[in-house]
Amino acid sequence: MIHPTAIIHSGAEIGPDCEIGPYCVVGEHVVLGPRCRLHSHVVVDGHTVLGEGNEIFPFACIGLKTQDLKWQGGVTRTEIGDYNTFRESVTVHSATGDGEVTRVGSHNHILAYCHLAHNVTVGNYVIMSNVATLAGHVVVEDYAVVGGLAAVHQFCRIGKMSIIGGCSKVVQDVPPFMLADGNPAETRTINKVGMERNGVSEEAQAALRQAYKILFREGLTIKNALARIEAELPRLPEVVHLVEFVQNSQRGICK
Repeated sequence: MIHPTAIIHSGAEIGPDCEIGPYCVVGEHVVLGPRCRLHSHVVVDGHTVLGEGNEIFPFACIGLKTQDLKWQGGVTRTEIGDYNTFRESVTVHSATGDGEVTRVGSHNHILAYCHLAHNVTVGNYVIMSNVATLAGHVVVEDYAVVGGLAAVHQFCRIGKMSIIGGCSKVVQDVPPFMLADGNPAETRTINKVGMERNGVSEEAQAALRQAYKILFREGLTIKNALARIEAELPRLPEVVHLVEFVQNSQRGICK
């Protein structure tokens, strides 16, 4: 299951039933969980842990040193969950500061040429289309979709079940359950298709549509819009999550 041309450091931990293809390189501090598959020409290095069943395609590089000029050395980590797909030429960089972590959850689909920079946190069931880019310290919540060639500014947050249109420039937080698009990106409407696919109830979808109108179409300040949402809409989990996400925004939200 390990091709003879692969170079695997003696200190690496390789789980059962892993497949490691031609010309792959696996570094000293790497841990591969069971049933990971590295196709060919894959590099996994640094203090990097991958869980079970991850599939990595040719020329992807996982866990290498950050590009951040603030890097001063130390032990930085990359932690990846289970059953993720990293397509061709994807890069996932380790964190910047000693003891810090770049973290990717499980069941994510990261398409060709995507970049996940230092200190990003990606949840579960996220899709990043070709050449999508996350700058440092970006947080992507579960079930979000980042369109092809989209770029997300450092320290932004991408909310749960949101979708970002292709070629968008994201410089502020994208609220959960919403569709954002443009340069710079603006929140256009609710992500109805995404919510339907992920089983969000009709009641919650209707409430989120009303929340969208209050937040983005009535000319209110964020504070007043949130007060109206809390006063007028049912306290469904999705509505509560939207309100808390906006309240906790440090960069502001895409309007």
